[in-house]
Amino acid sequence: MKRDYTFSKSNSRSWHSLFFLVFVALAATGDGAAAAEPTSEEASGLLAKYKQLRSRLESNAFQKPLYLESNESNGEVQADVYTVLDYPLATVMSELKQPANWCDILILHPNTKYCRPASQAEKTVLNVNIGKKLDQPLEQSYRVDFDYQLLAAGQDYFAVYLNAAKGPFGTQNYRFLLEAAPLNNRQSFIHLAYSYTYGTAAKLALMAYLKTSGSHKVGFTITGHAEDGQPEYIRGVRGLIERNTMRYQLAIETYFGALSAPANARSDKRLTDYFAASERYPRQLHDFERQDYLAMKRKEVSRQHSTM
Repeated sequence: MKRDYTFSKSNSRSWHSLFFLVFVALAATGDGAAAAEPTSEEASGLLAKYKQLRSRLESNAFQKPLYLESNESNGEVQADVYTVLDYPLATVMSELKQPANWCDILILHPNTKYCRPASQAEKTVLNVNIGKKLDQPLEQSYRVDFDYQLLAAGQDYFAVYLNAAKGPFGTQNYRFLLEAAPLNNRQSFIHLAYSYTYGTAAKLALMAYLKTSGSHKVGFTITGHAEDGQPEYIRGVRGLIERNTMRYQLAIETYFGALSAPANARSDKRLTDYFAASERYPRQLHDFERQDYLAMKRKEVSRQHSTM
């Protein structure tokens, strides 16, 4: 079975492949708690994508091996990031197959207020609270429960899938897919896909945000150039999902970057490194001054760890 590595609901081949992985994992374990051994075809497909994108990974505006794309169609918006992570696949798997580590990643995002893994009906769920980019009580945030599924964890391919039926402001069908394959014994090729759908109510809320506090915000896709030669970037819902997908990608990178620090220093290193990484793209990602982000996040991390 040849796999297409796009993650759009409108792409039936992609979703057929994803559900095939879920089915195999569930069939092999009975309850989805462990992963099935992946097929070499999955790794081959991801590495073929690497070869296709290699020139763009080597030379781009990000000044790092990273490629981002997005699309919007029929009430669904999606973004995909492809990047090279300077860690072997074994390390990627050992860290990202642990649900609690995903909470350490997600909490770095400015809108994530809390995250905790829990067992629910014989499955693992990440209880995530999403709120505003400011210090706020949890009761004023929005709870999103992500089902966590380890789809594949073999020598040549790793995949994790997170999905939530409902999100904030009437959005639905939140999906994360992270997959990885080894490039060599010290690097892995990573694909992070993020998507959600929105109906009429959610669209009205998104449009209201994009016309007010989000009106000046842009994504990363260049749509043209101004008269002075400066790039013009995608706006609207695609700009929004590109910013958020990049934030999640930077959170993953800084999580791994902190592994070299002593265990008791990793949390603060992630926060400081994440802010520094975000500030490399101030046009898209600057929302705070450094001291404000660190103060807010140190409080949220402390709250998260105190209840785990």
